[in-house]
Amino acid sequence: MPSVGEDKDQRSVDDVRQDIDSVDSEIVKLLGRRVSLAKEIGAIKGDQKRPFFTPEREHQIFHRLSQLESGILSPQQLTAIFREIISAARAAEKPLNVAFWGPPGTYSHIASVQTFGRSTDHMPCDSIHDVFRSVEQGRADYGIVPIENSIAGVVPETLDMFPLTNVKICDETFINVHHCLASGGVGLGGVKRVYAGPQPAAQCRDWLREKLGGVEIVSVAPTVRAAEMAMADPEGAAIVNSMTVELMGMTVLAEHIEDSSQNRTRFVVLGFNEPARTGRDKTTLMFNLRNRPGELYRVLGAFVENEVNLLMIESRPAPRASFEYHFYVDCVGHQSDGPLEKAISAIRDFALETTILGSYPSNDPTLETF
Repeated sequence: MPSVGEDKDQRSVDDVRQDIDSVDSEIVKLLGRRVSLAKEIGAIKGDQKRPFFTPEREHQIFHRLSQLESGILSPQQLTAIFREIISAARAAEKPLNVAFWGPPGTYSHIASVQTFGRSTDHMPCDSIHDVFRSVEQGRADYGIVPIENSIAGVVPETLDMFPLTNVKICDETFINVHHCLASGGVGLGGVKRVYAGPQPAAQCRDWLREKLGGVEIVSVAPTVRAAEMAMADPEGAAIVNSMTVELMGMTVLAEHIEDSSQNRTRFVVLGFNEPARTGRDKTTLMFNLRNRPGELYRVLGAFVENEVNLLMIESRPAPRASFEYHFYVDCVGHQSDGPLEKAISAIRDFALETTILGSYPSNDPTLETF
């Protein structure tokens, strides 16, 4: 007899679990089918010497998934699930090596995993320079490096490498910068020292002043080293990210301690791909100019006349000349788009040298396309 208030038609937990097991079995079969199809595509790509990482196709998949009505799962949840499915399928085509600015646990590591998934060999490098060289010399299939922060601006070490190499930008991703305070076990009230890199400490200055005023701030970089020192100090804590907490087994004392919730870093994927147009693309250009009045004005006029939206312009000293500069521009569109194609053609009439560093699908949610 059912107890008072119990629905006599309600199924038992065991009944529901049997259905879950059945669904799981079907999912495994479908995943196996998907990987088999990926292997078939991989064989075709190998014969045609095409790249195994095709960001334009992956962006199309994620966009299509975001349009589906699952009824329960959000677009973000579907993207997270399918990122790992795609990663596993890509590994079945060809296992990839991706170089990032290490050690493990950095935001570059997070960006690498977010872009390529966990079925990838993520290779830590000692510097941004080493990431570029690893790709150029074939030790890594791809690399991922920070290029711009919403608060600190461009990353000069990244821009300065482009004139010295022939790698291209073939994708981008954005990582929200969220800091937490973590330790080896000491509570917030027992913290006497906070280990942090210069940028994380600056980005959490107000929180540290309010919550831990008077506590010694020890400058240590990179973040993983700060975590190691905090773990060895019974009165120490470190400003770290969630991946470092996971890798080091730390105790989180406070989350989201950054002063700005809008802080994010843009990363670019380095490789030799030339992604096809998706309709939601960016192009990055590098050019240098004659040292005479009005040259930059004329170049910028080419974008205005062709109604091409500029997203970023930056100048950096040329690495092989004194008091000469390279200009870097991010703009909306693919190099094959008519307006941008005309603008680039006009720029080449003014500039000494113009290099397209890449046209690639954009992950920027604020991007306004043609």
